[in-house]
Amino acid sequence: MDDGGTDDDTANDGTANDARRAVKVLIADDQPLVRRGLALILAPDPAFEVVGEAGNGAEAVALAHRLRPDVVVMDIRMPVLDGVAATGQLAQELPGCRVLALSTFDMDEYVVAALRAGACGFLPKDISPEELVAAVRVVHTGEAAVAPRLLTRLISTYVRAPRRPEPPVVTTGELTPREAEVWRLMATGLGNTEIAGAMDISLSTVKNHITSVFGKLGVRDRAQAVIAAYETGLVEVGGGNASAAQRNS
Repeated sequence: MDDGGTDDDTANDGTANDARRAVKVLIADDQPLVRRGLALILAPDPAFEVVGEAGNGAEAVALAHRLRPDVVVMDIRMPVLDGVAATGQLAQELPGCRVLALSTFDMDEYVVAALRAGACGFLPKDISPEELVAAVRVVHTGEAAVAPRLLTRLISTYVRAPRRPEPPVVTTGELTPREAEVWRLMATGLGNTEIAGAMDISLSTVKNHITSVFGKLGVRDRAQAVIAAYETGLVEVGGGNASAAQRNS
């Protein structure tokens, strides 16, 4: 009986430890003061463990391979290897490591490039400490953390730029009408709960549709799906859908 009790206690402790495991965060920024500031914001929270700091993209990739962080807070503009290229490498080599991109400028087109490379979200550097903490939590769960005030403006600049990248390889014909509607609502800035309410379907059904949309579009996450919606014309910048996004943000 004693042995059985010990086994049960051990199993319970293991489950509890897994549930309490801190989110491992790697910070990448070429400015030491910024790195230290970001670390000081996250480190006091027991939910996070800052496992390392990198001064450029190449160092960030190398440290990520060694330290296996859950989330990399990645500055976009860094020497040696910029944040976009570093994000692309991590997306290919360590797909379980999620990148939260940071940018100094609201209209930085490289942020959109980072999302296409595999970043799970982007934020301006003038966010509050509370917003940073919330974004790291969101990115860790697999959702996209996108600053509402930047989304329409960034994509507007991107899709209207004189030099466009090659057209995205996106096949939309395979989407069912309901999947297409979920995609459209997602692109206007609605969260899963709002989409469920708008379509009068369950939250689990919304999540199933989103998973299917990602697979059929060939995108990695919500942020890339939103960009694809603008690129394919499903949602137009400055049109009614963009306004709806701003109203719901």
